[in-house]
Amino acid sequence: MEASDDRNHHTAKRKRDDEDPSAVANGAVDFSLLEEIEKSHHSIEALDIKTLKKLVLSFERRLKDNIAARLKYPDQPEKFADSEVELHEEIEKLKILAGAPELYPDLVNLNVIPSILDLLTHDNTDIAIDVVGLLQDLTDEDVLDDNDEPAQILVDCLIENNVLESLVQNLLRLSESDADEVAAVYSTLSTIENLIEVKPAVAEMVCERTKLLRWIVGKIKVREFDSNKQYASEILAILLQSSVANQKRLGQMNGVDVVLQAVAMYKSRDPRSLDEEEMVENLFDCLCCLLMPLENKEKFLKAEGVELMIIIMNQKKLCYGSAIRALDFALTNYPPACERFVDVMGLKTAFPAFMGKIPTSKNKKRSKEELEERLISLVASLFGGVLKGSRRERLLSKFVENEYEKIDRLMELYMRYSNRVKEESERLNDIELDDLEMDEDEKYNRKLESGLYSLQLIAVILGHLWTSEHPRIRARIELLLKQQKLTKNDVKNVLQEYHDNIGDLDGPDEKEKAQAKIQRFITGLSGNR
Repeated sequence: MEASDDRNHHTAKRKRDDEDPSAVANGAVDFSLLEEIEKSHHSIEALDIKTLKKLVLSFERRLKDNIAARLKYPDQPEKFADSEVELHEEIEKLKILAGAPELYPDLVNLNVIPSILDLLTHDNTDIAIDVVGLLQDLTDEDVLDDNDEPAQILVDCLIENNVLESLVQNLLRLSESDADEVAAVYSTLSTIENLIEVKPAVAEMVCERTKLLRWIVGKIKVREFDSNKQYASEILAILLQSSVANQKRLGQMNGVDVVLQAVAMYKSRDPRSLDEEEMVENLFDCLCCLLMPLENKEKFLKAEGVELMIIIMNQKKLCYGSAIRALDFALTNYPPACERFVDVMGLKTAFPAFMGKIPTSKNKKRSKEELEERLISLVASLFGGVLKGSRRERLLSKFVENEYEKIDRLMELYMRYSNRVKEESERLNDIELDDLEMDEDEKYNRKLESGLYSLQLIAVILGHLWTSEHPRIRARIELLLKQQKLTKNDVKNVLQEYHDNIGDLDGPDEKEKAQAKIQRFITGLSGNR
């Protein structure tokens, strides 16, 4: 399954909209503030290499003065306080550069980046916070969107000069009880997100080189909700989405257990706000990413994650759909989780949902159709993971009870996805008639997106049911196919296409095993009753 399917999938970055109280006094506009804004706009328009050099020179002078004053009067803060105020003002002036990203290569060539980054370890936390704010502005996605090359040059220079290590080192000393430092935590996370946006490799670098993952785990463990906990969950999801190394690294840090404990708080209550709701969604995104490596599936099983997800489903709260998604990831290609699912009465919970009894009013974030696809995948995983004994019998008996209603439902889903794929195939053929060529891989991927993958999984489930050699199950399948003017050959064709397109992502041996399984279904459907 795809790990970042929805998320991979995050909302646009949130902005802090703290109002400046000086902007309005007694309902009147502060004209002096408007003048300052106007002046700054003129400055941005006039910004060129000459102005840049002046800004950098002025900053370096103030930095030199501050270093000298601190060395001369190390125990007399009042003697270096003025130089610190002046240094603060110079850092604030540098923020104007965000208005001219085309000058970033010149900024790098002036070799001022190392001096700026050194200030992240300044004894005065306020100065370090100023630098975090500057970095956030310079790397803001709105600034860098149309400036790919200058953005790359700046970000490469920042990375070479250990920006990640310095940012996280400073993050570790920030206090959650100081409002300015709380804001700086947010700005730090925002800057790291910006750097990943420009250079995706940063997602692994920051986890390899710093203690950011450990800090995030600590933040997620805190029971109380706040905006930085929400943002930490979002950054964690980004770090895990495309990196197996990060997924394994967090798993080794007891991350599976930590995320499970964080979502367990919502098993019997809903989030109290939209922001908290978004955080819970981020945590489930993290959980699904974590469930990609096999060793993390084992940790999930040991931590009773299967049981927790079933409890969440039974409570029918907002996390209902997210729990189905997590179970889908947990059961995919992992028989021990499938067996545990059957043992702890998961069938009793999953099959009403499979039949369409989904509390949609509680699942705005997940469409009924998406949950339907997850449940199809989950049932296919169960058939692939529970191969014999009483567990297999319990699974098969679900398709016999209540006058074979589960087989009827399966055929209903088969027809819906089959029609959708047929429509998409016809559309793709029409596109080709308009001389827009499309290779076979692209056509196949388009069909997968339109529902072919779910259709293939339904065919796999039908294959399992048919090869169980249960006479009444076979009779029901044949009857329903006949009613729809279909034959077993139609199901075989779907399975054959699936067989021919199985990739070797998990290695040639796994590909061969998967193809052999599908071939057994094709052969089984070819035989006589």
